[in-house]
Amino acid sequence: MQATRIIALRHGETAWNVDMRIQGKLDIELNETGRWQARRAARALASEEIDAVYSSDLLRAWDTACTVAGAAGQTAKPVPALRERGFGIFEGKTFTEIEATWPEQTLRWRQRDPLWKPEGGESLQELRQRIEMAVFSLAERHPGEQMVLVAHGGVLDVLYRLATRQDLQTPRSWNLGNATINRLLWTPEGLSLVGWADTRHLEDDEALDETSA
Repeated sequence: MQATRIIALRHGETAWNVDMRIQGKLDIELNETGRWQARRAARALASEEIDAVYSSDLLRAWDTACTVAGAAGQTAKPVPALRERGFGIFEGKTFTEIEATWPEQTLRWRQRDPLWKPEGGESLQELRQRIEMAVFSLAERHPGEQMVLVAHGGVLDVLYRLATRQDLQTPRSWNLGNATINRLLWTPEGLSLVGWADTRHLEDDEALDETSA
């Protein structure tokens, strides 16, 4: 079976990225910088052969995807399973507010406990299972083709770990910047890494890098 080439993008910047405020599954739109980043990513990919564009249906990812898809002559398709990790009671709060209000839960979060989840939210293990199932299912549809996935920081983190065979508790040392271009290959054996965090199209931008958005 031929490999499926995957271009994975995190959405463009939002005001909540700037404020270091947890977005999770809340529907936050792009700010002006984020819209600029989406246009730059679209221009960088416009000359590539792209067979499909799939996106989280949250507005920040969806608007980024529609910009990229339009430049590639495609129509973005919404995939709710590509949404960001659910952070429950943490959503809408800044990192500082979370640490002050829930210090014990914050420690488990920082330690990347794969089974822990904030009240009303999702564990890292649940997130990984959801993303692996969704992305593998989409990739199976496009053997020998190239598809674009537009999602969120937590989603991109899972893809990197799957491609590099790293577990959920490994400290992150890779970039998850807004609108950076990341490339992977999928076969029935799993994902492999081709290239990560290409920022050449954003060389004039100061994109924010977060663990999750």
